[in-house]
Amino acid sequence: MDYIIATHNAKKRDELYRILSPLGIKVHLDSELGIELTDVEETGTTFKENALLKAESGCRESGMPCIADDSGLTVDYLGGEPGVYSARYAGGHGNDEANIAKLLKNLEGVPDEKRGAAFVSEICCCYPDGRVIYAKGECKGRIGFESIGNGGFGYDPVFMPEDYGFTKSMAQLTAEEKDAISHRGRAIRELAGKIGEQI
Repeated sequence: MDYIIATHNAKKRDELYRILSPLGIKVHLDSELGIELTDVEETGTTFKENALLKAESGCRESGMPCIADDSGLTVDYLGGEPGVYSARYAGGHGNDEANIAKLLKNLEGVPDEKRGAAFVSEICCCYPDGRVIYAKGECKGRIGFESIGNGGFGYDPVFMPEDYGFTKSMAQLTAEEKDAISHRGRAIRELAGKIGEQI
């Protein structure tokens, strides 16, 4: 069965492709199918609510099973910020450098042991027959003191994952290393298992 992905983020699409394709799950962007999905306003107060909004809309508009995710960074010291506002933390949408600069400014003077954080991903898959599947993934770590590495996107250059002993940033990992530990990688693998049970 073919699935449509509710995202225009090419890097996010690549991540979904890498993990789902080997499992025999065919995923497509709307542009590849000659469809244009509406950019849904993310009015939810949680990642799960926003993922559902996007998946429901994409499924309704395409008539296909639709996979959507909402993900972001939560920082303990900042009471869970930036959370659902991760992509627009500094105001504009998707300005990674500005978002990182604001985050580091808000953590000025905060010692390493109090910089605990987690990347969280909630994924939702809606089917035309009304079935809905959810999956969640989390990657724990700390926020570093400066940007390190050229890979990944978003907050990857300042996120030091626990899985690597806080010694590397997410932006220093290969795609394969990142997929193995990332919040989205974990959520996608859980989703894949649940989709397999539906077939």
